[in-house]
Amino acid sequence: MPRFSVIVPVFKVQAYLHACLRSVLDQSFTDFELIVVDDCSPDGSGAIADSVTAGDARARVLHLPENVGLGRARNAGLARATGDYLLFLDSDDTFVPGALQAIADRLARTGEPDVLVFDYARTYWNGEAHRNQFAAILSRPGPEVGTLDDRPELLRLIMVAWNKAYRRDFVEKNDLAFPSGYYEDTPWTYPVLMAAGTIALLDRVCVHYRQRRRSGILHTTSRRHFDIFKQYDLLFAFLDSHPELERWRPVLFRRILDHLTTVFNFPDRLPRSSRAEYFRRCRAQYRRLRPPGLRAAPTGRAGVRYLLVATGARRTFQTLGGAHRLRLRITRRAKSWYGRLRTAALHAHYRLQRRRPLDPDLAVFAAYWDRGYSCNPAAVEERLRELAPHMRTAWVTTAEHAHTLPPGVRRLEPGSAAYWTALARASYLVSNVNFHRRYAKRPGQINVQTHHGTPLKHMGIDLLDHPAAAGGTDFERMLRHVDRWDYSLSASRHSTLVWERAYPSGFTTLEYGQPRTDLCHRAGARDVLRIRAELGIPRDSTAFLYAPTHRDYQRGYRPALDLGRMAEALGPDVVLLRRTHHFYPAGGGRDRTDGHPRVLDVSAHPSAEELCLASDGLITDYSSLMFDYAGLDRPIVLHVSDWETYRATRGAYFDITAHPPGLLARGQDELTDILATGAWRGPRSAELRAAFRRRFCAYDDGFAAERVVRRVFLREEGGLPAVIPLEDRRPAPDPARARALDPDAAEAAGAQEPSGPAPLEPSRPEPGTR
Repeated sequence: MPRFSVIVPVFKVQAYLHACLRSVLDQSFTDFELIVVDDCSPDGSGAIADSVTAGDARARVLHLPENVGLGRARNAGLARATGDYLLFLDSDDTFVPGALQAIADRLARTGEPDVLVFDYARTYWNGEAHRNQFAAILSRPGPEVGTLDDRPELLRLIMVAWNKAYRRDFVEKNDLAFPSGYYEDTPWTYPVLMAAGTIALLDRVCVHYRQRRRSGILHTTSRRHFDIFKQYDLLFAFLDSHPELERWRPVLFRRILDHLTTVFNFPDRLPRSSRAEYFRRCRAQYRRLRPPGLRAAPTGRAGVRYLLVATGARRTFQTLGGAHRLRLRITRRAKSWYGRLRTAALHAHYRLQRRRPLDPDLAVFAAYWDRGYSCNPAAVEERLRELAPHMRTAWVTTAEHAHTLPPGVRRLEPGSAAYWTALARASYLVSNVNFHRRYAKRPGQINVQTHHGTPLKHMGIDLLDHPAAAGGTDFERMLRHVDRWDYSLSASRHSTLVWERAYPSGFTTLEYGQPRTDLCHRAGARDVLRIRAELGIPRDSTAFLYAPTHRDYQRGYRPALDLGRMAEALGPDVVLLRRTHHFYPAGGGRDRTDGHPRVLDVSAHPSAEELCLASDGLITDYSSLMFDYAGLDRPIVLHVSDWETYRATRGAYFDITAHPPGLLARGQDELTDILATGAWRGPRSAELRAAFRRRFCAYDDGFAAERVVRRVFLREEGGLPAVIPLEDRRPAPDPARARALDPDAAEAAGAQEPSGPAPLEPSRPEPGTR
């Protein structure tokens, strides 16, 4: 018995069928059967299905003798399914790589629920891909497994069969089947959700839902849209036969009215001659299916719409609908004109400022899309103020992040007149992303691209083959922005080769190291212990920093580890510091581990580098933080439970599981064992880390920012700090050694100001070039 039965009904899809079937057969998870149902398709679809599946014992093609329609074709596949779970896939859509593995893992983790709901993305002929607009429903707090009563918002999702996995014995027990005609998913999906004893969610895009350039079947003008009345009659007949589900009748009744009026409002669905008849049918269905005691007209615009349907006032309905659409257009245009006028005024101001001379002593900095003072630009800015005090610096960030700016650094509000003045007149602009698309580089301006980490995942034009990860990126615009760069900072030869290939342009590469890692080499024992005291880490505890990266195939932060359970297993001497990716709001990593006294959420801490200094070891997955942390020469453990899926959806420049910076764990239990036994800091871990440092930390020695300042701002071609050989570097001591070096520092730190002592610096090497 296979784990999954994947049912694909086929009719007139010869242009898309090969991709659909290959997306199933090429899945990394292989325990499935593929049932292709050729619904007597008049094109070459049947032959294509035979050709693609030939020789694969997991697949079979059923050729129907006559065309029966989508619903009955699915039923034909159902009758032959033998899998534990049923999956439906429309023949012009595709599974994303790793989808079946992710579904199988989630089913196992949630105890074999009756139904698993997963996400999808709409893909367009021009290469754009947009995730389901209600995807946040799949990541909202709530029980991992429940019923529709626990998550009634599931009824807001698109009512289709292909975004769910169904336990086959649940389907058979409830005698569920698809009807014939249009809107056949309606009397299937609602009963499934209402009758399911257990429903689980998977916050992951598993299906690419193709949006054809010419609209699909439901957007064709035809009287077959009248089938919607029959389908809702079937749905309410199901309710009549299941009195235990009676509580859902008012909810479904309102859903019916919303759906019926939506079809009526679409100008391309109903023939003009049939619109009056359709509205009469809406009124009749309203009167026939209205639950006893339900108010005829709830408050609000929806109530007015329902009342007009109940009274059959079609012309009034159309008039009010037209008036409402007109108001929306007027409001949108008014907002649009205001925005255009403001933008035009600011752009005129910017053009005027560009006529003024450049300010040779002004440098503008930004990081992470204006999210505060951090990363490589912050390290360069700090060093610039030390080495070139005549320079004035300004930092682009919002009021929300103003508290991160050090004293004396001017803040620029993004999009303000002062912002555009600075972009027009600054001689230097430094960022780890890109400045505004309307910024036009002037002759004499120098742009420095610092990047924000060593690349493991695909970047730049290398994302062309990964549209879901690219997220609708305008690659032509991106390359126009890249053409502004004068300098690109690199932390290693690996980074140099990636940046020059992923962002092809004429910039000069500076292999100087990552400035943000300077702190890891310039800090001393007192800094380490001070930061730990500020974070509330007990003096003698072992602290692990857990810093996972984001997933392009998930929406929002979804914890891969139960940190509370791990903290209990590791004992009272271990503290876990959780830092979510900067794509998620600070504190957005809240989950059931919150409240555990030894799990600290440090997502809002402004400095990832300080968190590295405070920790004894790093737990991560594919985050670029591992490259920074390796420079500290402290232990790293990788949790790689979804490596194959991550690599398939995002792309990777090398196999991190073959060349890791430390030990690997495929699951939480294995990770806990590595930490509990001390293997995380054993000889094998040290051996892997040493090889990783040699490959990726060639220039991170504490003087990267100084090299940048002297070369770019002070125009010193020679005399830059020579790179300290790897074997001669002395990064900040780990917490255990820090306690031994300065046993009284922890108590002293408690009496100090939060800023602590000035960072201790390593002795500067003799000037020279690399």
